[in-house]
Amino acid sequence: MEDYAKLRKKIYQPLQAAGIFNWDFLYKEEYALSTVYRITPQFVEEIREATRRIGQLFTRVANQLRLAPDSLFASLGLPPETWESVRLLVNQQVATTIGRFDFAYTSCGLKLLEYNSDTPTSIVESFYVNQYIADYFDCENPNQGCEQQLTKAFQQMMDDYQKSGYHIDSIAFSALDWHREDRGTAIYLMKQSGLPNAQFVPLNRISISRERVYAINPETEEQQPIDLLYRLYPLEIMAHEVDEKGFPIGSQLLRLIAEKKVAIVNPPSAFLMQSKAVQALIWNLHEQKTFFTDEEHELIETYLLPTYLDNVFRGVTPYVQKPFFGREGGGVTLFDQSGIMEATDVERKYVDQPMVYQQRVELETIETPTLKGKFQGKVLWGSFFIGGEASAIIARVDREITGDMAYYLPIVY
Repeated sequence: MEDYAKLRKKIYQPLQAAGIFNWDFLYKEEYALSTVYRITPQFVEEIREATRRIGQLFTRVANQLRLAPDSLFASLGLPPETWESVRLLVNQQVATTIGRFDFAYTSCGLKLLEYNSDTPTSIVESFYVNQYIADYFDCENPNQGCEQQLTKAFQQMMDDYQKSGYHIDSIAFSALDWHREDRGTAIYLMKQSGLPNAQFVPLNRISISRERVYAINPETEEQQPIDLLYRLYPLEIMAHEVDEKGFPIGSQLLRLIAEKKVAIVNPPSAFLMQSKAVQALIWNLHEQKTFFTDEEHELIETYLLPTYLDNVFRGVTPYVQKPFFGREGGGVTLFDQSGIMEATDVERKYVDQPMVYQQRVELETIETPTLKGKFQGKVLWGSFFIGGEASAIIARVDREITGDMAYYLPIVY
């Protein structure tokens, strides 16, 4: 235990001092592990091929959803404030700049659990820290070179907006200033983006009028217009935000997006795929043998799990209940075949949302050292889909439900 603690300090103190990754501890609990988990190039190739093909599938679905009636948006749980903006087309081939698929590796192969298409995290860990850890242990990093994809994707998004008629001079990257992970992720992406004259602006220093979005200078209180905004803040939460005077800043921002007065990253189309109800829609179309090609039907059958808006599993097979817009395991409940609850999110976030029901699969179990001793947990595989390309992967370890405090486990060859 003492050796592990000393090793951990040697590994993460330099990253903390550099200000690049200062959330290896979260809420006074260990988050980033000081050990490595060996995987094979064959596994990396498998998960990236699945990511590429599933990403293309979701992109095609998003392109069709843009054309759907408002009634379908309502059934997917999209707030009405978002309906006009999500119809915008920036690039038909790239519905999201930065997305992350979450997979279980089961006895039947990879199975997709969900798609974080709007505001995924674990980015710094995957694209930067994993290389640092691999170098420390003198191992090969499966994610080597993936940082370049981030730069390419941001440059492509900038070009797409400009080709669509946007005039972009001022660029801001924003997140909650007090949240170390969100702030650090936004600043890291700002540096990786290569976008000119970009600045970090905390969310509480952004002002929204009826005509523009502004960054407020903390020293002079002057307002500078923002033309392109990267925001690490979910649209379904933003839609309902109001300021201290009761002004609906969230819906106003979404109106400005719809009117093309501000560009955002991820683009609005990314939000179309964030609702887990989209997975139910895909599975329904698959069962009806409609919309998809034969190759796509085979892809869905191979990697996606049966997902429904109604509980068809009770009495048949174990299942999972998930909120439409739950994140980090929030609101997730696991049931056995007879409908008896076996595990649930202890914080009970998002429980007021509508739910989807998904066939339950078992995640692989591993044992890893931690500051508290040996930990036996389940591995969740995150696989990033960056600018239309499969990219970095990440392993997180937790108990039955992968929550906000799941361990980050560095991976190497």
